[in-house]
Amino acid sequence: MDLGFEGNFIAPLKSIAPRPEWIEKHIDNNWVLLKPTNFSLIFANDILREASLTWTRFMERYGYDSSIYRTESIVDLVKQHKNGGNVFPNNVDVVIGGFPCQDFSVAGKRKGFNSMRSHDGKLRTNTIPTEESRGKLYYWMKEVIDITKPKIFIAENVKGLVNMGQVKDIIQADFSHANGNGYIVLPPQVLHAGNYGVPESRERVFFIGIRKDALKKEVVQALESGQISTELYPYPKPTHNCTLNDETLAGPVVLRDVLARLKEPKDSYDPSQRFYSRAKYMGAHCQGQKEIVMDSIGPTIRSEHHGNIEFRRLAAEHGGNYKEELKKGAVERRLTPRECALIQTFPPDYQFVIPKNYSWNRFIVSASGAYKVIGNAVPPVLAYHIAMRIQSLWSTYFK
Repeated sequence: MDLGFEGNFIAPLKSIAPRPEWIEKHIDNNWVLLKPTNFSLIFANDILREASLTWTRFMERYGYDSSIYRTESIVDLVKQHKNGGNVFPNNVDVVIGGFPCQDFSVAGKRKGFNSMRSHDGKLRTNTIPTEESRGKLYYWMKEVIDITKPKIFIAENVKGLVNMGQVKDIIQADFSHANGNGYIVLPPQVLHAGNYGVPESRERVFFIGIRKDALKKEVVQALESGQISTELYPYPKPTHNCTLNDETLAGPVVLRDVLARLKEPKDSYDPSQRFYSRAKYMGAHCQGQKEIVMDSIGPTIRSEHHGNIEFRRLAAEHGGNYKEELKKGAVERRLTPRECALIQTFPPDYQFVIPKNYSWNRFIVSASGAYKVIGNAVPPVLAYHIAMRIQSLWSTYFK
């Protein structure tokens, strides 16, 4: 989300071709540099150590100091701020975030509000969930909104959340009560990443809230009426025909568009391509044992690792379809972190596997940690769509 709201990163040409006005320059026939947005980061937070290391390595090129990145739990940061710590900056226009999604995911145990993990990711010893359990961390995002009072906020989570009884309605209502019932929270929307030029079958729900007293009067009336015109609708419009059956849109971006020019791991000097999960094939009945289809969009990149990462190719005895590659000596293997990152539309120069002191044997961030970071993320190109849509509405919305 940070990178998408920053812009100025490399993306596949096919992902951006329907929006040529977003292109800063063409790198070659397949890749472009996106224009920077009008947004600038002033605070970032994630408890995952690997996330902080990869974020710092890449975002420093934009001139950001690592001190704006905090690794404490958001619960602890809110408590520090309320105790006079002045953790959060002033003059915040936008808050973006994704509260932990595993508790709502169809791939997980779907504990939801009853998560058995605490805010710092540890297993809880008490059986009664509290506001500090991981499944209720959206509440602490609301606390950040209460403190910083942004003009707009965007919260992201897995699609499974919308199918869990009243969970969606409770979260939407709680967000609207931020700043003393001061936000209009629009009905959450499920966005399919493939409809925005991402070569991935990834669906996520987004909540967008807008501060009432910052809006123009006529915009407040329009948004509160529920009859929102397309000109005022803050969710981005699809650009690619992946799931919509709309022939006026561009065709989907497929895996071949982003992966075809990569070298095999044994021939690569890119650590994020060279090192990958060596988990063996466990049978078609298990999750993550399928082979990707290069002429289709990819699977959802999960934050798990090892045995849950899909295969770039399977061996013939396991039903592999890439017979010509196998004949040429290519081996059965799972997707590399680089391949997962490109499927998520991270730029090809974003480093995820970081060797220690340029050693191939020791790592600051290993392939295992890299998979977690990549799978937890919002695809940068999808986040860029959201950022550019909000940017285009800024002068229309606000006083």
